[in-house]
Amino acid sequence: MRLTITTPLAVILDEDGVTSIQAEDGSGCFGVQPGHADFLTSLAIAVLRWRSADGGRRYCAVRRGMLSVTAGRTVSVATREAVLGDDIAQLHETVLGRFRADLEAERVEHVESTRLQLAAIRQIMRHLRPDGGAKPGAFA
Repeated sequence: MRLTITTPLAVILDEDGVTSIQAEDGSGCFGVQPGHADFLTSLAIAVLRWRSADGGRRYCAVRRGMLSVTAGRTVSVATREAVLGDDIAQLHETVLGRFRADLEAERVEHVESTRLQLAAIRQIMRHLRPDGGAKPGAFA
């Protein structure tokens, strides 16, 4: 099989002769071998593992993304960020930890942005009231 891992900025890996791939999506871990049916899934923050034709094992931490299998012989991964490594323990500990921390920071930023948008909408709605934004019982 041919395995390709890409980010918006680069092709991280383009390797032919891959004999098996293990990945993780929202439902858990799964494997892909030559001849697999066409498949498309959304990846979790996880480490992809694959075995090369020479029997060697390789790893790549991915920050979510999409994995597709085409014609049972081409596997493509598109992700925001990917880090190749030889030590799976280090990838799990440092890289996945950083990916998860970044994701949490993005969530916090999204919540704060939504709060600001809602506050702006409330202000606009107050000024659009027929009474000019005055609250009942308040002095102008």
